[in-house]
Amino acid sequence: MKLTPVGIDIAKAVFQVHYVDSATGEIVNKPIKRAKFLEHFANREPCLIGMEACGGAHHWARQLTKMGHKVRLIPAQFAKAFNIRNKNDSADARAIWLAVQQPGKPVAIKTEAQQAVLALHRMRQQLVKFRTMQINSLGGLLTEYGEVMAKGRAALDKAIPAVLAKVAERLPAVLIDTLREQWNGLAKLDGQIAEIERRLRQWMKEDKSVNAIAEIPGVGVLIATAAVATVGDAKTFKSGREFAACIGIVPKQSGSGGKVNLLSISKRGDTYLRTLLIHGARSVLYHAKDPSPWVEQITKRRPANVVIVALANKMARMIWAILAHDRSYKKDYVSVKSAATVATT
Repeated sequence: MKLTPVGIDIAKAVFQVHYVDSATGEIVNKPIKRAKFLEHFANREPCLIGMEACGGAHHWARQLTKMGHKVRLIPAQFAKAFNIRNKNDSADARAIWLAVQQPGKPVAIKTEAQQAVLALHRMRQQLVKFRTMQINSLGGLLTEYGEVMAKGRAALDKAIPAVLAKVAERLPAVLIDTLREQWNGLAKLDGQIAEIERRLRQWMKEDKSVNAIAEIPGVGVLIATAAVATVGDAKTFKSGREFAACIGIVPKQSGSGGKVNLLSISKRGDTYLRTLLIHGARSVLYHAKDPSPWVEQITKRRPANVVIVALANKMARMIWAILAHDRSYKKDYVSVKSAATVATT
């Protein structure tokens, strides 16, 4: 059965819908209010519905899927390529309608539980960012009065009591009290971050997939929970390399005439998960007591940053393999394909 393609530009209040009526050939491009959106598709025959993977898209994708429609969430940059004129709701819906008919890799529709875990990660990321801003702000303000402290939280906690006592002799009490309150507020942020991490660890204990990939060296509670929630269904990716490319830790390509040059990593996809993987790889490289032979060999040939990114790439592939094939981590595991390749050579 051929599904009718439909492009939807979602918004907070008014959605724009674009499709071609299969019976009359009429081009339909009209706005639909939020309250009437699901009602519009309730009694229709199954459609191929395309939406940008943005805020609220996963919720509407789940609702439309329950009605029997096939939904594809399209990365915004791919849909944008089909909008060649002015940007407005009508043009965006038409661009999505064109994009959904093209072959490509859609974004996996996440469950509410997976979105909940990612929400915890986003809130933790925001708190960490705000804590860093507070630390830098305190250091910068005290520098205005000739008190320079070393960088970092540990240096701030060690030096600021004496610094505040010293500048209190010549600065207004209202400023000293405010600076002290801001410093004490860092402990509250620490507590909020720790509580979110505790909840993530609790979810980790209850999820089999998270426990499986947490056995990989360099993968802790943050990477494990973020990876499982971000990937959704690992089988939507054909290979580990495709998953690594999705999060932007494979080389960019540039070339023509059959000659392709490999450049730095593409940095496409999920920035947060890519950052976590690189930090995890760095911890393995610098702190592992028994690094693998692969790490030792590549360390002799490449600079440290290149080794870190290569190890992050390998970690991403191992995460995909464990999730896609539902197996546990084995340190000395050799794939069947690799063994066959060695045998033939």
